[in-house]
Amino acid sequence: MIPSPRTRASPKRPALRAVVTDVDGTLTDADRRLDPRAIDLVRRLERDGIPVVLATGNVLPIALALYRSLGLSGPIVAENGGLIYHQSNDGKDVVERLTDRGVALAGFRKLRAAGLPVRRLFTDRWRESEVAIEPTVSVARVKRVLGPGSLDVESTGYAIHLMETGGGKLPGLARALSYRGWSPADCVVLGDGDNDVAMLRAAGFGVSFASASARARRAARYVTRAEFAAGFVEGLKASGILEKVVLPGGTEVAGRPVRTLRDAR
Repeated sequence: MIPSPRTRASPKRPALRAVVTDVDGTLTDADRRLDPRAIDLVRRLERDGIPVVLATGNVLPIALALYRSLGLSGPIVAENGGLIYHQSNDGKDVVERLTDRGVALAGFRKLRAAGLPVRRLFTDRWRESEVAIEPTVSVARVKRVLGPGSLDVESTGYAIHLMETGGGKLPGLARALSYRGWSPADCVVLGDGDNDVAMLRAAGFGVSFASASARARRAARYVTRAEFAAGFVEGLKASGILEKVVLPGGTEVAGRPVRTLRDAR
């Protein structure tokens, strides 16, 4: 039996101004291929004047290619929050590095010295602010070897990210949005990994997925019935950010705030 969507009651939220989304597992299918349903809806959001922000563990070149091919206008939070990209008031490209990759590289060397069979991702050659390793060992084991100190360790489900303490998607998102005078509380945030938890908790409306990690589901206000990109469509409809959501095939569905368990009492 397919579980019903779950909602978590929360205080009245401010008007939602933007959509923040992870990429892998949210705009994609289970094989990390972009899903046409998500692409269509992202383009509809931008046409309706609602900026879409990518907040991803991917490197900036990948995120920037998606940004341009999808026609996005929001900033980019890349490398799990270690890099942000935005355009200045005069239209110039601006990239900010928020964490020191040297700290993460030292942590990776410590893991290797301890005998852990860790391997950096192929895309790690383009990273500037962190180290991402293949999920060949558990996050718990990595944390035990590194111990408390200067590194944060987070899992996306696709990789394990090593980053200087104080980094992460939420600090990167907060800084990127600040240039528009916004905060995460002004946004619908959609994410499926442990590294999305802080963003989901800070969001005006946090959406996670049936296919998401347990921690991400607990952090979200709304958990979809559908998985992957189909859940992206469902979650945005539930958020009420659009007066109408045009689904693939031309079906129009009224988009209004989801009725919470508190509302039903």
